Amino acid sequence: MSTLPLYVIGAFCFSPPFFISSQNKEKERMREREKEARDREARYSNGHLFTSLTVSGTTLCSACNKSITAKEALSCPTCSVTIHNRCRDTLPNCAKMKQRQQKMALMRNNSSLQNVTLRTKTPMMRERPSSAIYHSDNLRQSLLGSRRGRSGLSLSKSVSTNNIAGNLNDDSPLGLRRILSQSTDSLNFRNRAMSMESLNDEGEVYYASMLEEMEIEGRDFEADSWSMAVDSGYLQTHRKDIIKRQDVIYELIQTELHHVRTLRIMERVFRQGMLEEVQLEPGVVHAIFPCLDHLTGIHVRFLAQLLTRRNHSLQTGSTYNFTIHQLGDVLLEQFSGQCADEMRKTYAEFCSRHLKAVKLYKELLARDKRFQYFIRRVCRGHLLRRHGVQECILLVTQRITKYPVLIQRILDNTKDNEEEASCLTQSLTQIRELLSSVDQQVMELERTHRLQEIRARLDPRAEAKVRDGGLFRGGELLRRRLIHEGTLLWKTPGSRLKDVQVLLMTDILVFLQEKDQRFIFPCLDKSPVLSLQNLMIREIANQERGLFLISDSSPPEMYEVHAASKDDKNTWIRIIQHTVSSCPSREEFPLIETEDKALLRRLKADIQQKDREVLELIQERVTLFSDLAEVTGGQEVMLPGGPNSRNLFRADTPHAPLGERLLTDAIAEGEWLVEGVGGQGEGVGAEEKIVDLHKSGSSLGAISKCQFPNANFQKVPRSSVQTIVRQYKHHGTTQLSYCSGRRRVLSNRDERTLVRKVQINPRTTAKDLVKMLEETVTKVSISTVK
Repeated sequence: MSTLPLYVIGAFCFSPPFFISSQNKEKERMREREKEARDREARYSNGHLFTSLTVSGTTLCSACNKSITAKEALSCPTCSVTIHNRCRDTLPNCAKMKQRQQKMALMRNNSSLQNVTLRTKTPMMRERPSSAIYHSDNLRQSLLGSRRGRSGLSLSKSVSTNNIAGNLNDDSPLGLRRILSQSTDSLNFRNRAMSMESLNDEGEVYYASMLEEMEIEGRDFEADSWSMAVDSGYLQTHRKDIIKRQDVIYELIQTELHHVRTLRIMERVFRQGMLEEVQLEPGVVHAIFPCLDHLTGIHVRFLAQLLTRRNHSLQTGSTYNFTIHQLGDVLLEQFSGQCADEMRKTYAEFCSRHLKAVKLYKELLARDKRFQYFIRRVCRGHLLRRHGVQECILLVTQRITKYPVLIQRILDNTKDNEEEASCLTQSLTQIRELLSSVDQQVMELERTHRLQEIRARLDPRAEAKVRDGGLFRGGELLRRRLIHEGTLLWKTPGSRLKDVQVLLMTDILVFLQEKDQRFIFPCLDKSPVLSLQNLMIREIANQERGLFLISDSSPPEMYEVHAASKDDKNTWIRIIQHTVSSCPSREEFPLIETEDKALLRRLKADIQQKDREVLELIQERVTLFSDLAEVTGGQEVMLPGGPNSRNLFRADTPHAPLGERLLTDAIAEGEWLVEGVGGQGEGVGAEEKIVDLHKSGSSLGAISKCQFPNANFQKVPRSSVQTIVRQYKHHGTTQLSYCSGRRRVLSNRDERTLVRKVQINPRTTAKDLVKMLEETVTKVSISTVK
């Protein structure tokens, strides 16, 4: 066995210091490289290569549209996006990086793909589906080309992802395997019972066919104006003012058609896709598209009326030459009555939820990848590129503002037709009132939401003392209506100005102060709650932005506040004075409400709401009965008096006059009872009223006569006696309690006596029973009053 020389052993045992230091440096470099690789891998997400970046406070995140601080900013130099560190997983794939990878893979594998051929079917091997590997030209066209150029790529729907990527071995080109693996990842992206993108784009085919149907419906209005839609010879037969009028009418119908198309896109593309494909909750979808069904129904009916009038105005033998001479009646019907109420209610709700709907849509788009893919896929068509979700919502909110302009232009070009001009003028007035009402309701709803936000930000422990010694808490805000809100400067006794948030409400002014992103009541020498009862406002001399608020209390208190500008001060003065003039009294609206009164108020509000709902249902019922009367009228089954709202509910039976008399007597008795409540009669006057009432034949007699029409001869069955007596007893108690002050006018003993009399005499008629009842009640009532 040979041994190493001593100088070699010494070399291993006694290494020089520079050799050891070089090894350590190499290890440090390796550690740094590994750390950089880990950092690069951590910063690499969805194809983006993120790097840290110092940004200003006004920079917004590309994913969530919120401001970015310097500590959490990331930027991708490839596609130039800047996002939060927490939002990098929600960002879609980097398009430029993906294109660069595909080009590099194609360049690396160009030579190898030239020799690839498709395998044929053999008895020992199952036939592969349509080609998953292509020559370079076909591959470049299929991967980098548009979807419209995929006519040559006809893969079957039953092709599995395993057949595409699973059969590739390790010898396959790296770039091709990466590209095909990305395709399989996109196919297996969703785990629910649906596919985000089928290989033959069934969803896109459905949307394309639906949009094609919409284009067919609007084929008659493809021209830019009526002058271009009709023949030149037909056009020359009209005056200049008529041509202008027809152009505006054509524009009205055309824009209404486009508006209906927008509503159908929202309904049949976006909403249906969100529910069926993305499988969002129905409540979330309704929050994005509120009242969509009502809006669609309103405008589809209006468009049908316009198209019907256009078809009736066609020239004989022509399908596109038309002149509409009368349109005011259609417009007046649309913008007045029940249609106007429905439009007012629907547009007020839709427009008030506009901002929240857009905000919810952006939040879903930022965090839900399935939702992102759905929006990208459906917006691929040429029509939907200009009709995204936000654009559709904005178009719907703006549509109602277009009608006054169009109707005014039609009216300006309407001459020599006073009836048409009158209808157009009324329509213009109605639509302006409708628009103003919608704006007012939208402002009211926005103020209500703002008041709820302020109440949510108010410190739960915050309370303020008022002049009468009570405590004003945050719950008192919600039972009032917010009228105006703004920031003012409140001057304290030390001549300091404090920023306060002022809420002008139904009967009070509330001063709030913001602290740690919450609202509190400021602790100053005066109460932060100022009543508007007889409040006086005075401007401060030589100060264009200051004003005094003087309360009507003993002793009076004076608040000195300053606005941001003179115009702002004048606005506050005008709104406060108007609110003070309509301020309710403290008897009607107390400053602080007890729990019992709050419960009573809520119950009254619920009852009023139910009454409104009942009224709406009754109105709908009247409409349905009117339609039913028209249908049955065509079958020669006519209602008496015609199908008006009164005769629809009149019973055509022999007992109808008796029922009408019963209701008339009940109304008369109700009026008499109201008079009795106002000033209760006593002594002989009350006695005479009771006697006269029963001698004249009360409504209880009408009840008995209604049950037995032949009261003079028809005998009363024993089974009906006790029922009639109890009805009479209850009604007599009700009508006489106001005069007697006692509830039991007809006693149980009197009831048994009457029943026994009828049972003893089997020949007692209905008339005899009514007479006995009236005599008994009159006798008991007179004795009670005395």
